[in-house]
Amino acid sequence: MADIREDHQIKLRKAGEQDVPFLLALRELTMTPYLEKAGAPTDQVSHLSRIQYHFDAAQILEVNGQDAGLFKAIYQPEQRQWYLCQIQIHPQFQNLNLGKKLIGDLIARAFANHESVALSVLKGNPAKRLYEKLGFRCISESEIEFNLLCQPERQGGDS
Repeated sequence: MADIREDHQIKLRKAGEQDVPFLLALRELTMTPYLEKAGAPTDQVSHLSRIQYHFDAAQILEVNGQDAGLFKAIYQPEQRQWYLCQIQIHPQFQNLNLGKKLIGDLIARAFANHESVALSVLKGNPAKRLYEKLGFRCISESEIEFNLLCQPERQGGDS
């Protein structure tokens, strides 16, 4: 499997309205097959609604100056946890372990503050395997998705 090479320039930048066309194309490309399989809406209005959800937290992943994906996580102080709303990597940039790095960095930052990380994944989306390898476990499910949680190890007590 390919990995992030040292010569790759990787950065996250805050998304703006100018990024919506890229985000719409990215969502259609990466999510439509899984949404269709789950019986969820795949029309443009539904895609745009999901893009606008917590848009203030949306970050564009750039690799060597080229838009490569979306990373959107919000902090939920009442639960002392981060919620990974969306992560989508353009197919041209998949299999470089970019998602693994971004999620791993989020987990490390959360754990350093004794916080957890939660996300949901559509049933049938192979990304679930990556999430499980990173330490997420299923805590509930709906008809179309799994809700996953990654918690810091509890020290010296009941788990």
